[in-house]
Amino acid sequence: MPIRFDGDRRIVMTLDAGGTNLKFSAIQGNRLLVAPIGIPSEADHLERCLGNLVRGFECVQKSLPAPPVAISFAFPGPADYPAGIIGDLGNLPGFRGGVALGPMLQEKFGVPVFINNDGDLFVYGEAIAGFLPYVNGLLEQAGSPKRYKNLFGITLGTGTGGGIVYDGELFLGDNSAGAEVWLSRNKLDPSVNAEEGASIRAVRRVYAQKAGLRLDEAPEPKMIFEIGTGAAEGDRVAAREAFRQLGEVAGDVVAQALTLVDGLAVVGGGISGAHSLFLQPMVDAMNGVYDVGGKPLRRLIPRAFNLEDARQREEFLGSKAREVTVPGTTRKVPYDPFQRTAVGLSRLGTSEAVAIGAYAFALNRLDAL
Repeated sequence: MPIRFDGDRRIVMTLDAGGTNLKFSAIQGNRLLVAPIGIPSEADHLERCLGNLVRGFECVQKSLPAPPVAISFAFPGPADYPAGIIGDLGNLPGFRGGVALGPMLQEKFGVPVFINNDGDLFVYGEAIAGFLPYVNGLLEQAGSPKRYKNLFGITLGTGTGGGIVYDGELFLGDNSAGAEVWLSRNKLDPSVNAEEGASIRAVRRVYAQKAGLRLDEAPEPKMIFEIGTGAAEGDRVAAREAFRQLGEVAGDVVAQALTLVDGLAVVGGGISGAHSLFLQPMVDAMNGVYDVGGKPLRRLIPRAFNLEDARQREEFLGSKAREVTVPGTTRKVPYDPFQRTAVGLSRLGTSEAVAIGAYAFALNRLDAL
């Protein structure tokens, strides 16, 4: 299982990097030590952006009660994350041709620098201190012997991100491209990738189509969610369909991932606040069937449950374990035939999960040296 660092006194400086703003902070013992400091990204000018990165970490460092042991943060890809080299970025266009960001910061601050993808760090944080221990705690309270070690995370927002923790270890891949699920095939339109059906722009596009609007007339997903719940005026049917389609596409992505990972799934990102309109369609897609010669074949071997639904949560936590006799003996061994998985929301919040993931990743790497 992942190692927790709740009582660790070491300090790690962190960063939440976006195309508009850079937000710097520091963590100690899995807790925020410095209130976030925001500095403009200067996304289209490399030298100014790099200068702001250094300035932000300098501001944080001045506020610390002790020297940091590392810098660890999420940064957009493509990138060679282990080497700390950033490639050609879409939302930070100043980065072109390979920029050795990690080595630059390490030389400037004299501490190890660790950079990862935000989807990876999100699921790592949830595996350490969020969704995974939450579910295992519920199982323990229910008296179930079942425990989970593997977790897939999906983030839904501007894009579709993903990450995998396998038996306590963050899976990164040989090309720093593990769990890039935004490139999964789109179930509703196989000619395009899944991100085109499970993102902010997807929700706006479907709403506009169903409501008979131009795309530039479609509101943001928060307003579409309020329309769908009846809290705001608009085309309620179109709003609900927009989120239903997002859930179906995202559910197929999660199903594809879980055929390999065989664990739990956690959902984060800006759109997760609208889960009441898409989480059940997501689970329904996971529990879907193929038609093989007129016979149904389950999409997944384990049955999927919506952990945010009280009835489904109770059924998921129930144990069907029994004892079976070893042939030729009187000895009995436990057997649980109830193969199941569950999907639920981030227990930390996406930003906190990323920060805790970054902190733990850095300390694990330092302890391994």
